[in-house]
Amino acid sequence: MTTPPPDSSPSSSSWISRKVGSLRADKADKADKADKPTPPERSTHERLEATLRRSGEALAPRVLRRVLTDLQAVVAPRVSEIEGGRRAQAVADWYAAAAPEERRDLWLLMCEQFAADAAHVQTAQQRYSDAAGTQDAPQAEAHLRRALVSPRTRLLQRFAVFPQGMRFLVDLRAELLPQLKADRRLLPLDAELEQLFSTWFDVAFLQLRRLSWDSPASLLEKLIKYEAVHDIKSWADLKNRLDSDRRCYGFFHPRLPDEPLIFVEVALVDSLSDSVTPLLDEDAAPADLKRATTAIFYSISNTQVGLRGVSFGDSLIKHVVETLTEEFPRLRTFATLSPIPGFRAWLAKQGAAQLAQLPPKERAELARALQLEGEPEIAQVIAAAADGGLQWPPKSPVRQFVTRCAARYLARETKDGRPLDAVARFHLGNGARVERLNWAGDPSAKGVKQSFGLMVNYLYDLKRLDRHRAQLAEGRIPASSEIDGLCKG
Repeated sequence: MTTPPPDSSPSSSSWISRKVGSLRADKADKADKADKPTPPERSTHERLEATLRRSGEALAPRVLRRVLTDLQAVVAPRVSEIEGGRRAQAVADWYAAAAPEERRDLWLLMCEQFAADAAHVQTAQQRYSDAAGTQDAPQAEAHLRRALVSPRTRLLQRFAVFPQGMRFLVDLRAELLPQLKADRRLLPLDAELEQLFSTWFDVAFLQLRRLSWDSPASLLEKLIKYEAVHDIKSWADLKNRLDSDRRCYGFFHPRLPDEPLIFVEVALVDSLSDSVTPLLDEDAAPADLKRATTAIFYSISNTQVGLRGVSFGDSLIKHVVETLTEEFPRLRTFATLSPIPGFRAWLAKQGAAQLAQLPPKERAELARALQLEGEPEIAQVIAAAADGGLQWPPKSPVRQFVTRCAARYLARETKDGRPLDAVARFHLGNGARVERLNWAGDPSAKGVKQSFGLMVNYLYDLKRLDRHRAQLAEGRIPASSEIDGLCKG
């Protein structure tokens, strides 16, 4: 008897049919799932009521309830500040060992389970509105202020009690910040932390300290770590920046005594600096302090990501100016030598419009300088300015065009009424003005990448700081006549 081949047997045919049917069903099921929107993440309120953990959730409901109980114990009504701080430290110890997803669950608990009572706030707001203009207004305002203090505020205050609590909160926010765009539920925690930090790190509680070569090695290592403008390449480089003709000052907080929150590096010279190269030259002889008339702030670095939005840079500069004036009465000029970090990217986007504004004769001169037959394009100008552009002579059409564009970028370009460039926002917001542009001021790879090597001096005219701030508030960027002339050119 002949055995039929496998693919012709009834059972084999049935198996194939079932398999094909199964594959089609799987495909249809996957297509179905692709068409369906991803279900929204459950709130902590829903998860706390659940029995099982849903896919993608870090902490199981049972563990989530336990963590919530621990947080509630920190702010229990009859618990003292010290005991609350001890309980907060236990939570912080758990947090240190937790995975990133588990930490996020803690943030969500803080956001959703420790919010202000909405009904209480609404009642207080109505009472305040009704009392406006009456003798009950002060009491109604006080009542509203108390209603707006959320349990989350008290919780975070308890975390600040234990010795490393401030460090814990600053690091927590640094970890939280990158997650805000992806999960807006975390915004209340960020806002609460920023508000508390603005109070806790107010300049009234900060200490200005000079950092020198005699400072502890652990502190000097942090200068190397946190330097954000011009990388410190070696101990010799650092020693040069702390030499006799230099000063370095930082703001410190009593709860973070060994961490500079922000520091500034200053060169004492006899005129406005136009290049950072001699300032960073380790072999250069120290300047004669008897001839120093100018203080150049050539690097300012914030060190704590978690304190973003808390401003102490303007206060640092004011305190440093006062300190330097006391030590060196001959100092008359206080200015920066600053990078222009956003310029090249801006020119890549807006350069075509800038080119279009050039008179035909100047466009032709620019094309000849670039050895082009036709009209120059912005990409060609950018390539020429970046590749060996530091050597362009002063009257070169390329150099003149790029410099004029830089002046307009700094002194004309705004967003929401504020200077477009981040460094400009900082210094102009402190009352400085755009003073002078310096070609080849920073010939490093970073300087060329950011701004073709261009640097800018922001001048702090101590008699005109308030006037400049008022001008900026009106939407007009303070600038020297030299910069204004370049903008019109």
